[in-house]
Amino acid sequence: MNNTVTVIGGGFAGVEAARQLSKRGIPVRLYEMKPKKFSPAHKSPALCELVCSNSFKASRVGSAAGLLKAEMERLGSVCVAAAKQTAVPAGGALAVDRDAFSAAVTAVIEADPLIEVVREEMTSIPKEGVVIVAAGPLASEALSADIAATCGESLSFYDAAAPIVTAGSVDMSRAFCQSRYERGGEDDYVNCPMNKEEYERFYGALVSAEVAQLHDFEKKGVYEGCMPIEVMAKRGGDTIRFGPMKPVGLVDPRTGRRPWAVLQLRKENAAGTLYNLVGFQTNLKFGEQKRVFSLIPALEHAEFVRYGVMHRNSFLRSPGLLTSAFSSIRRPSLFFAGQITGVEGYMESAASGILAGINAAAFLEGRAPFVLPGTTMLGALSRYIADESVKDFQPMGAAMGLLPPLPEKIRNKQQRYEALAKRALEDLDRTVAACKNRASEEPNRGT
Repeated sequence: MNNTVTVIGGGFAGVEAARQLSKRGIPVRLYEMKPKKFSPAHKSPALCELVCSNSFKASRVGSAAGLLKAEMERLGSVCVAAAKQTAVPAGGALAVDRDAFSAAVTAVIEADPLIEVVREEMTSIPKEGVVIVAAGPLASEALSADIAATCGESLSFYDAAAPIVTAGSVDMSRAFCQSRYERGGEDDYVNCPMNKEEYERFYGALVSAEVAQLHDFEKKGVYEGCMPIEVMAKRGGDTIRFGPMKPVGLVDPRTGRRPWAVLQLRKENAAGTLYNLVGFQTNLKFGEQKRVFSLIPALEHAEFVRYGVMHRNSFLRSPGLLTSAFSSIRRPSLFFAGQITGVEGYMESAASGILAGINAAAFLEGRAPFVLPGTTMLGALSRYIADESVKDFQPMGAAMGLLPPLPEKIRNKQQRYEALAKRALEDLDRTVAACKNRASEEPNRGT
């Protein structure tokens, strides 16, 4: 069997996957269509091009983004190494000189004797051999069509996601659990009621809030599937009160009456640690979402783990399609990595590439998949994309709310996050050590 692995896409996920394979002595053929063909958002022929911000978010390990990078560094991330090499001052964030960063990654990949960079467009997924599809959210039309054909109806072409908050940050003294007309389980929904005055204050802020600008290539069709809450609100003061915020069938136990308006929260995961703002797909800027949605009394101190987005972003509805090792359930030799899997963000994409590369190597060597515990940020993200209990699957970035709670209650948020990070890195180190021990004891069975 030809052990050369095909990696499609030279972005964050693709280069990480290729590098992990190379470090394990496995040859890689990395396909990148630039500079022969560019997506609407890409301009540089370099690998690992940054198309939006030049920031990789917080550096502090006691933050979701910082913890993810620390885990990636322990696993030999080429992107984290290049980011530190090309960093520019950015306070507590890790930001880079974008051209220098891409050049640094490109130099490492092109100098690797086991990685052949092929500057051609891949229009279809090879039917044979081990393949990692890391084509990104703006894959070419031909490749997107083949991914859709391969994965059935599991490919979405844009995000239309509502914000997600942590369950523990919802003020339950100003909320109540109830399904409309008592249909369904008692705790299926958390209701955040408002009286007329509270609603009018919220409504005024919503219709005057600043929206994010879309790229030209995102504007066509992005709102066909649903309407942003702020656009709906501008149709009239009662539009959303008779829509996603309708209070019918609900009684506030504090007053014994129906509220003027209600925001419903629905469980986002089986553990019940995250809640989705039902019907609140939005294109407001992230800061505006925090400001406006916190005017809802029960969400005054809400912790947002993901803000709402509405933009073009091809991604798979991965639960039921991919395993937490980023391999296809139907075809175990086919892996996906990057934002197409439902992770959101530069480093999240790179991190998924690391796991896809490690597990592609494990598949070739006949070993069990390398799966990190859910107490690690990378393990939590990999479980999220494979969690079939997640309703209305949408992309997710690193967030402390994804991690299971600590056995002890720590009220101070910074101390709690630091304790979560400490546990994550200890569990990561133990898992890696155990994996190395098993590898040294097991014969290489091959495939």
